[in-house]
Amino acid sequence: MPRKQIKEKPEGKAAMKFSPLWVLYALLALTILAYAAYNNALIGMVAVALIVVTLAVEFRTSVKEEGAKKSIYEVGIALVAVLVAWVIVSFVLETSSPLNVVASCSMLPNLHRGDLVVLHGITNMQEFLSSHHVPVVNMTGSGLSSFYNISREWLVYLPYYSNNPSSLAAFNTNPFTPFVVRNGSYEVGLYDFRCIAYYSYRGVYSYFSRCEVNQTSQEGAPIKYFYSVEKLYAANGTVSNVIVTESIKIANVTINENYSNPIIVYATAPNDSYPKSDIIHRLVAAVRDGNNYYLLTKGDNNPYFDLQVANYPVNQSSVIGYVIGSVPVLGYVKILLSGQISSVAGCNETIVR
Repeated sequence: MPRKQIKEKPEGKAAMKFSPLWVLYALLALTILAYAAYNNALIGMVAVALIVVTLAVEFRTSVKEEGAKKSIYEVGIALVAVLVAWVIVSFVLETSSPLNVVASCSMLPNLHRGDLVVLHGITNMQEFLSSHHVPVVNMTGSGLSSFYNISREWLVYLPYYSNNPSSLAAFNTNPFTPFVVRNGSYEVGLYDFRCIAYYSYRGVYSYFSRCEVNQTSQEGAPIKYFYSVEKLYAANGTVSNVIVTESIKIANVTINENYSNPIIVYATAPNDSYPKSDIIHRLVAAVRDGNNYYLLTKGDNNPYFDLQVANYPVNQSSVIGYVIGSVPVLGYVKILLSGQISSVAGCNETIVR
């Protein structure tokens, strides 16, 4: 009798079986890339659903092939490994949070929404500022007392139409975005940001004229602002004028924006107008009070300093670290899982200086 042929199991590529996980991972990657490109909330919701489904299918497949007990054990081992790696990296980089994610478009074109950034801690602020050539202004006595009354600094320059001084040139419903002059001649006035935000929040834009303040109101303030007119390039190809803060003067020291300065990550203060979160902005200057430092920051794609739009100066104790590297797109997983799915203002427009 002929021998019964025994089929040998194929090896290598032939042994690979088709898995629906491959399709899910491919779809998830494409969806996240599409969300990064179009900043669309609907695509973001699809990406979140795919993340949940992929994790569920992954775990179910693991349980089916290896059993529930072993699968849970492997998940636990993986979590412990991640925790140990985090502790080691934190120790080496001297910060409790060595990784962070860019959640807005305020740092365009240097950092993009969804970038995963690597941070290094700052153990000696004086040495850090000196080594990075960040301007430092010493303040003591009456000047420092005035600086602490920082609400006087919430001032911004805005354009208004020349033929209608009571109307801002092109107001937005979101006072944090640039006030763009898209057509017509205009002049520039100084406005109280808190007042603008108050009426903008209530939709009473006709009252913006009440927010204009006298130019001389800066004279007694510790920080004075100077503006310039720059170009705002939109993704659709249109180019507009936008008023931005060009430089500041502290105690008669004039400081210009320097895009070679380090980018820092800091935690917002309880009374800041920015939401409670970590802010990734460029360090422009520092005010020194003995061994204590207050940092002045600004987003590269923002028209104003953080201080101007009702945020208190960053105390050195609030600094998490400074950016030493970045990886694009990887941070979108955290953004999506944290629920920040809605479209973000400013992602389709970049201020070019």
